[in-house]
Amino acid sequence: MHLPQLIIDLALILGAAGIITLLFKRLKQPMVLGYIIAGFIVGPNFHLFPTIADSEGIKTWSEIGVIFLLFSLGLEFSFKKLMRVGGTAAITAFVEITCITIAGYYVGQLMGWGTMDSLFLGGLLASSSTTIIIRAFEELGIKKKPFTKIVFGVLVIEDIVVILMMVLLSTMAVSRQFEGTEMIFTILKLSFFLAIWFLAGIFLLPTFLKKMEKYINSETLLILSIALCLGMVILATQVGFSAELGAFIMGSIIAETTVSEKVEHLIQPVKDLFGAIFFVSVGMLIDPKMIGEYWAPVLWVTLLTIVGKFVSTSAGALLSGQTLRQSVQVGMSMAQVGEFAFIIATLGLSLGVTSDFLFPVAVGVSAITTFTTPYMIKFSVPLYEWLERILPEKWLNTLNRYSASSQTLQADSDWKIVLRSYIRVIVLNSVIMMGVILLNVYYIGPFVMKYIQNEWLARILSVLIGIAMMSPFIWALMIQKISSTAYKALWLDSKYNHGPLVVVEVVRNVVGVLLVGFLVNQYFPFWQALLGTAFILACVLIVLRSQLQKYYDRIERRFLANLNARETADAGKSPRRDLLPWDAQVSEIEVNPWSTLIDKPLVSLELREKYGINIGAIKRGEVTIYAPTRDEKIFPHDTLVVIGTEEQLEEFGKVVDTLNVIPNNALNDDNVGLTSIMVDEYTGLKGQTVRTSGIREKTNALVVGIARGSEKILNPDSNTTFQWGDVIWLVGDRKRIKDFHI
Repeated sequence: MHLPQLIIDLALILGAAGIITLLFKRLKQPMVLGYIIAGFIVGPNFHLFPTIADSEGIKTWSEIGVIFLLFSLGLEFSFKKLMRVGGTAAITAFVEITCITIAGYYVGQLMGWGTMDSLFLGGLLASSSTTIIIRAFEELGIKKKPFTKIVFGVLVIEDIVVILMMVLLSTMAVSRQFEGTEMIFTILKLSFFLAIWFLAGIFLLPTFLKKMEKYINSETLLILSIALCLGMVILATQVGFSAELGAFIMGSIIAETTVSEKVEHLIQPVKDLFGAIFFVSVGMLIDPKMIGEYWAPVLWVTLLTIVGKFVSTSAGALLSGQTLRQSVQVGMSMAQVGEFAFIIATLGLSLGVTSDFLFPVAVGVSAITTFTTPYMIKFSVPLYEWLERILPEKWLNTLNRYSASSQTLQADSDWKIVLRSYIRVIVLNSVIMMGVILLNVYYIGPFVMKYIQNEWLARILSVLIGIAMMSPFIWALMIQKISSTAYKALWLDSKYNHGPLVVVEVVRNVVGVLLVGFLVNQYFPFWQALLGTAFILACVLIVLRSQLQKYYDRIERRFLANLNARETADAGKSPRRDLLPWDAQVSEIEVNPWSTLIDKPLVSLELREKYGINIGAIKRGEVTIYAPTRDEKIFPHDTLVVIGTEEQLEEFGKVVDTLNVIPNNALNDDNVGLTSIMVDEYTGLKGQTVRTSGIREKTNALVVGIARGSEKILNPDSNTTFQWGDVIWLVGDRKRIKDFHI
């Protein structure tokens, strides 16, 4: 009986991978390196063991592996996670990616490499290894340090930027064009593709899964998820993008649904299997002779990675307002290349646009920086202390002042809020309308004309179908009111605001007219299209206005419900798990009778200044003192309701000389707790500061945090000004907080 060669090769690959990775697991080294070494052992450049015969078959399997790796990354990613990353990580990531990509390109040029080799070198240096960094943090016991949150945020942004970079590199490799207009067109096309599928996916997929819920078990969910992934892969390649981008998009869409965690669990074995095959196939490409021949580029690129990523990441963190200490720690953590380096290097080889030596250089650099990463992180604090000693005091003071000033958030102006609302309305509805137009022109129109012989009637019917699909979004784009208090404040504040507001209204109406006219012009000459557009808009915006408003509201409600379904479900399972949008906790600490804090007023203890914590309430026998004043003293056996991070509470617990720290969910006074209110018309807090608002006196509560968009302010200063939409977190008397308004 003949056994296909592919099965024999697969047995060889998985056998080698299993043995080598067991060894690497014992040595506490990254599994990825184990797979690569296993690939080298069974590859054509190592002859002590049997080698792979059907390299083309393995190549196909490895391409499937990349697809599932990117699909799994999308499941972990989600668009909301990107929105929650925050300004610090965003600034740090973009500075680091820009600097290291440009530096990589010019280092390639200095070594005499070609343009495409240099471009791909810059691209493969742009990402760091999440796996290696997490392993190093866990081994060093620093995973919960404050700077690690910035590192994880940077890694999230790196992943999405490198995905987009792969698309751009593929486009340039195929077209061999580097003109600015070509790149801008590609970026716009990519942005449109991402937006349209995110909007359509969030609107359609959760609704479909909910309706089919009773028919879906683990088996059907796995099959359905893989089918959706491969379907999006086909669609992405059809419109000119990479298969990896399609897999990532579908993963990120499923990540917003309530079944995301289940899909992630089900897809894990599939990803592990095909991912192992991919990394083994990477190892098969290693040629020791070539690595030896190109030892100099390996050395130079390694130095660029370690020094360049440290300097650029640290500079980005400093620019975002972090202290010198945290910036150095972030920079030292990111000084390695990630798994994406292999994917990008393999992409260049598969497209036939990079030289053979680029891949072994990437492998050599990855191997070296994998082993240096733990030591870089370990020596980050000594490096900071050395820099503190040698840098001029004037420089250090300047950095400290800049860091302190960057933590003070400036209030969003009313104009900024209004313009943001207009941009959201114009962009989202324009993207949907453009998607409908393309669908109509390329699919619906040809289908109608195929089955209706009367050409004039077929054109009219095609236009009517397109307008029917677009009509709710035409109304939203051109008529929907910007229901914002900021808009009202601008209109009533000054007559000079009227003109600019009218201009913005005109702009969005012009956009609507152009889009409708563009659709009609696909089927009719210009003047007929112009008259038809005027007639259509009159019907849509005047005759059908109320019906379209109701229909659009239903669409919007369903979209928002689908978008927030996962968070709503999580909140139902664990209502207090994510109360705070940062890492703060509310805990009770009992005061030891012999504590040094006894019989001293709070003002003299300077607890916020020294430990970063706040006292929200003091329980003294049967009495609870809400939001204690600065003159309140601490007595033996008082129970302090304390707000702070895990590290702050641990440090404060040592000062109080007690180990009796009770988690937030064990609080036994139901009327003392963490509650939030929003700055809106009801509370009337806009423009007030924490001190002048009287919120403490009126609620017997303490302001412990403010959530402002993606920014989180823990223990805000008393001079912090409230803004529209702020979510204020308070600890104190729940009943009085709920009834609060000015």
